[in-house]
Amino acid sequence: MNKHDVKSFDTDRSAGEAEAREILRPSEEEAMAAVRTLLRWAGDDPEREGLLDTPGRVVRAYREWFRGYDEDPVAYMQRTFEEVEGYDELVVLRDIRFESYCEHHLAPIIGHAHVGYLPKDRVVGISKLARVVETYSKRLQVQEKMTAQIAKCIDDVLQPRGVAVVIEGEHHCMSTRGVYKPGVTMVTSTMLGVMRNNPTTRKEFLDLIGNPVNRRS
Repeated sequence: MNKHDVKSFDTDRSAGEAEAREILRPSEEEAMAAVRTLLRWAGDDPEREGLLDTPGRVVRAYREWFRGYDEDPVAYMQRTFEEVEGYDELVVLRDIRFESYCEHHLAPIIGHAHVGYLPKDRVVGISKLARVVETYSKRLQVQEKMTAQIAKCIDDVLQPRGVAVVIEGEHHCMSTRGVYKPGVTMVTSTMLGVMRNNPTTRKEFLDLIGNPVNRRS
């Protein structure tokens, strides 16, 4: 079988525990063959006209959906700014839309992330916060883990006085199968530093992000 070694980064890199590791990634043709197998298992004919190009499309889609494995969230956070004229209040980016996939069923998790931090002596461009969310979401995920990963990455690199991450997501593994409960939103949060220990600062962050569901209805 034609396989080649590729680099992958541990999903806990932002927690300071990352180690580059080698994995065997199948070739594109092997991946396409796997899709054909699944199509046959589902009861269809991968050789019929409508499905002939499906394996290639699925492989290309997977490359996009899971590109987070080839991206380093820490690298996005490296360029920071210290000339902030003494600004030391909350920085909050809310309603960051994300699309991820649960690692249990490969079903979509679609929702919004709300990220905030209390800077100590430096800040980062707001687009970089969104990129950190995007990188971790473009991996097979558990929402609780993704929430902690985003918070730890920001905390490790910026070393602020506090970090807060709240994620709300609809899990299609329970809305399109299983218990069939569409519209149910799962909310997870990770609070670090003063965001965890200071009730006033924590409340300020939660007040700033408001009630996302009501705001978008």
